[in-house]
Amino acid sequence: MRGLWVTEYTDFDRLSVADDIVLPPLAPKQLRLRVGAAGVSFATSLIVAGKYQRKPPLPFAPGTECAGEVLECGPEVTRFRPGDRICAALDWGAMAEEALAWEVNCYPIPDTIGFAEATNFNSYATSGAALTWPHLLNLQAGETLLVHGAAGGIGLAGVEIGKILGATVIATASTPEKRALATEHGADHVIDYTDGGFREAVNEITGGRGADAILDPVGGDVFDESLRCIALEGRIAPVGFTSGRAAQIPANIVLVKNITVCGLNMGAYYGWSPKDIRYEMEDRLRALMTRVYDWAAAGDIRPHVCATFPLEGFREAMAMVLERRSTGRVALMPNDK
Repeated sequence: MRGLWVTEYTDFDRLSVADDIVLPPLAPKQLRLRVGAAGVSFATSLIVAGKYQRKPPLPFAPGTECAGEVLECGPEVTRFRPGDRICAALDWGAMAEEALAWEVNCYPIPDTIGFAEATNFNSYATSGAALTWPHLLNLQAGETLLVHGAAGGIGLAGVEIGKILGATVIATASTPEKRALATEHGADHVIDYTDGGFREAVNEITGGRGADAILDPVGGDVFDESLRCIALEGRIAPVGFTSGRAAQIPANIVLVKNITVCGLNMGAYYGWSPKDIRYEMEDRLRALMTRVYDWAAAGDIRPHVCATFPLEGFREAMAMVLERRSTGRVALMPNDK
């Protein structure tokens, strides 16, 4: 079987395609699938480099988000059968022709959604959880939502879900093309954060009140400036740090403005933390994904894919992501020649 193969923690572009990968035996609660598409992300580059909060045992095929067709089911699998089309959050292994997935982390995909588009559903799960779960942003109709990285996978999902929930959505993005895409997906206001930041623009749009809720997959300076344009009793959810610097939270601002900082490590719900809680959270995640599929069926969300590549194009695919040239999702198609 062909796939990318990590034998030592290294830069992503130093990987190569191996032709002799052998999958381990299928566990009772696992599925074997033919990978139709694998998501390419900043987090994957960190995992390959050994710089993420978890390290798969060497050697391994990288990639944690995929969609494809079920080929085989373990004896304890009850919700799927061969031939089903699914998306899955994997522990690792998506960037290969075949992969193993735990049933608990798999979800059926509508026939109207292609495999590349379906790799976006984990982004929708992240934004959906951040925006709707009561202990996180819990966005309400009539509130103002500020979405950073609004042309990325999580950002675009946040824009769309924010509008579904009845919020006024302010989106930040770096280029005219990215801002146009955010507008196309429902943003009420777009801001070029590269032109003097976004604090003044947000305060102007909100009449000086600031944003009630902020979805931040960027971190670093963007998080810092967000605290200067958040409303009294506002909420901010850091869900990543694509800037390369994790957010540092000044307690004095949290105290003075009575704000809530609610972090979300979505991977914890897929079993990617030292304590595996995927089975404890199964019902909560399935309810969330059901809601996402209902939005998709109604046409309220439109997963966006900017580029797909065959397996051999993995370097160019990751470069698009790391150089911030991508919008929505970049996907590898391991079985395309």
